[in-house]
Amino acid sequence: MLSVENTKQWLTLFTALLIENKAYLSELDTAIGDGDHGNNMARGATALNEVLESKNPEDIPSLLKLIGMTLVSKVGGASGPLYGSAFISMAKVSQENTDLSVLLQAGLDGIQKRGNATAGEKTMVDEWIPIIQAVKEKKLTIELIEESVQKTKNMKATKGRASYLGDRSIGHIDPGAMSSSYLFKTMIEAGVYDE
Repeated sequence: MLSVENTKQWLTLFTALLIENKAYLSELDTAIGDGDHGNNMARGATALNEVLESKNPEDIPSLLKLIGMTLVSKVGGASGPLYGSAFISMAKVSQENTDLSVLLQAGLDGIQKRGNATAGEKTMVDEWIPIIQAVKEKKLTIELIEESVQKTKNMKATKGRASYLGDRSIGHIDPGAMSSSYLFKTMIEAGVYDE
């Protein structure tokens, strides 16, 4: 169940993982992208930490909107608009419904609307789809989160910069799927997802 407290805790854990894994995310992105995913996400994480300390949203919609707007404005590359759209879409829906699977589905819809990506194109969407399904079925585990990321390795990228590589994109984990896995692992850790 989402609350202001556990959502803040979730984001605190998520930003810590992004900063800790900055080099690894950029390494993944160097293989199939422009190598800046780790730096961009870490910059966004730092900005999020600052804004969550300085501003104090008192309800879930304003908290999610603040997260989304910060990500759009502070994270470079494609990731900022995609993650930002996810949280802004979640904020809109959360005014009526705070069910986690509904919110995550709204987040995915926001990502897909912004990025035009569908399943199997080797993007962060390939991490979001199975996770949302598992949340709906109350079957989400850390193992499932990790397996979904690994599945992007054998996909051929047909979206974004990685698509320029064609078959050479096969054999590499998608960096956006990896950073999304941190989002979902910390969601479990913060108790936002509980069966």
